[in-house]
Amino acid sequence: MLILLPPSETKSDGGSGAPLDLDRLALPSLLPLRRKLADAVVELSGDVDASITALGLGPTQVDEIERNARLWTSPTTPALQRYTGVLYDALDAPSFTRAGRARADARLWIGSALFGAVRASDPIPSYRLSGGSTIPDFGTLRSHWKPELSDAICAEDEGIVVDLRSGTYQQLGPVPGAITATVLTEKPNGTRSVVSHFNKHHKGLLARALTLTTAEPKDVKAVARVASKAGLRVEVASTTELIVLTE
Repeated sequence: MLILLPPSETKSDGGSGAPLDLDRLALPSLLPLRRKLADAVVELSGDVDASITALGLGPTQVDEIERNARLWTSPTTPALQRYTGVLYDALDAPSFTRAGRARADARLWIGSALFGAVRASDPIPSYRLSGGSTIPDFGTLRSHWKPELSDAICAEDEGIVVDLRSGTYQQLGPVPGAITATVLTEKPNGTRSVVSHFNKHHKGLLARALTLTTAEPKDVKAVARVASKAGLRVEVASTTELIVLTE
């Protein structure tokens, strides 16, 4: 089972690993595009105004540009430790046992505007780039990643794929036949609506359940059983969609 997580805008600083070495990342077929993108991001950091526009930065986020400027020289840390935020708080990777960490390394992948997708254990630096960013004289990220990213992920052949990425990152590299999760809130009168605020939290809980289970789900019904056993309220909407319900 391969579980695809979305990245996060917020990332931890620092790290104890050697500077970025693209040869150490999974999906080596993406190396040429990764290098091209990384060089473009570093070059962009030399123009503050262009960086603010391209990266969608606010007045208090100018330091993000310096992160990109140091992309090739700053220390790295495993991707699962680099990304932070609501989903990763719910995933709670620091609480994993040794066996849990091994399952995370085997099952968890994280979508990335800069790297396409990385394994949980891949060493990466802190950076700022979103799936919807457009680098001047480079074009949209979607135009570069698709279809290379889709082909690379599908070639992994890890059984089922549970794609918990947001729509923007799914568009960078669609995975045909992947199981997705939709988080809905159910009101006392039975009506349902799409959850926005707690969407990432519940996807983090689902990712945790699927990461730590000793089972090897083969279809959406098996995924639902793992989620239910972990205390989540779920329904199977189709062969490729799981509904996660919250009140």
